[in-house]
Amino acid sequence: MPRLALYTFGVLKSALADPGPLTREFYDTGEVVYREMSQHPGYLGHAEAADAGRGSHFGADWGAWGEFAVPNWYDKGRTAETTALATTLSLWTDLRPAFDAIYTGVHREALNRRYDWFERSRHPGHVFWWVSDDVIPTWQAGVSRLEHLHDHGSAPHAFTFHHAFAPDGTPAEVTGGASGGGFARPSAH
Repeated sequence: MPRLALYTFGVLKSALADPGPLTREFYDTGEVVYREMSQHPGYLGHAEAADAGRGSHFGADWGAWGEFAVPNWYDKGRTAETTALATTLSLWTDLRPAFDAIYTGVHREALNRRYDWFERSRHPGHVFWWVSDDVIPTWQAGVSRLEHLHDHGSAPHAFTFHHAFAPDGTPAEVTGGASGGGFARPSAH
């Protein structure tokens, strides 16, 4: 059964190594978000570096998730002292569980404050795509899909919640509430 890959990317207002209160708050919030997300039904896993400290992304060992990569529009630092990005790569069972996890709880609260930490951008901040059940998505695949979404809009290859697709490539929309539902083909109006 296909699984849903999710890549997120944002450019931070300050480097991850910045000792200021907003950076500390971002880290603290992120730890709570990851803890809550990992307990959410439908969550299968996310990329974690085996040997990296805070702010270390480039050159870290990401295991099966592949070599770390960023979109071509990222123009800030690439060292532990200068990196100013927040990115995730995760795997989900379906659109509905991912939607519920992202738009409820601590993550919803963090989304409401995203511009405290992130620069505003004309680039998409996330992308979804379907993978077969034996595939672990890679950072490079996430970057490629996000860049495709930016350049061409939503398609079965790379999409968002607002313009989602089912595993068979047909248009879909997230339906139901936090207690159930999945996705459905939009009705013709």
